[in-house]
Amino acid sequence: MTEKQHAPTAEMGEPTWEIAHLFPRQGTWSEEEYLALPTNRLVEFSDGHIEVLPMPTQSHQLIVAFLYRKLLMFLERHLPGAVVLFAPLPVLLWPGKYREPDLAVMLAEHADRRHEKYWEPPDLVIEVVSPENRQHDLEVKRQEYARAGIPEYWIVDPQTQRITVLTLKEDEYTVYGQFGPGTVARSRVLPGFEVAVDEVWAAAQQ
Repeated sequence: MTEKQHAPTAEMGEPTWEIAHLFPRQGTWSEEEYLALPTNRLVEFSDGHIEVLPMPTQSHQLIVAFLYRKLLMFLERHLPGAVVLFAPLPVLLWPGKYREPDLAVMLAEHADRRHEKYWEPPDLVIEVVSPENRQHDLEVKRQEYARAGIPEYWIVDPQTQRITVLTLKEDEYTVYGQFGPGTVARSRVLPGFEVAVDEVWAAAQQ
């Protein structure tokens, strides 16, 4: 009787490299492979590369949940047919580029941009700035969302306790308003939608 042969196993603490080899190498991922990726992590797709985002904190999630509720109530009352969703939701900015905004709003007249596995560019996106990803949210996504033609981008920054609302003018964003403590942030794309800035930070402290 011959002794059973076992596959070599990684030492304790070593990454499971065998699993990594089951996936494409960076730079060779296709959009189809990205959309079929089974994971509960937030993962973005950029020119054949997979970018794994930091796990959100409790305060981050509480802010997102608060803004989602505010948007949902507003849309149901004033803009029937509009939809607001939260990450994970791949948003196709252009071929080869998917992002996962914290919140995205699609108006009823653009319902054809909503697909089962992803959305095409929505009418409004919101990002809650993560400490590990400040440049990504403040600069990179600002350029990308503008290039994609998204009419409005809210940057919610817990570090500065400021909400910046950007609106599209031609092919770049201009500042529609910067709203700090004691003020009320307002939307241009969703007339009548407003959020008391202090309530946003209070929600993060629940």
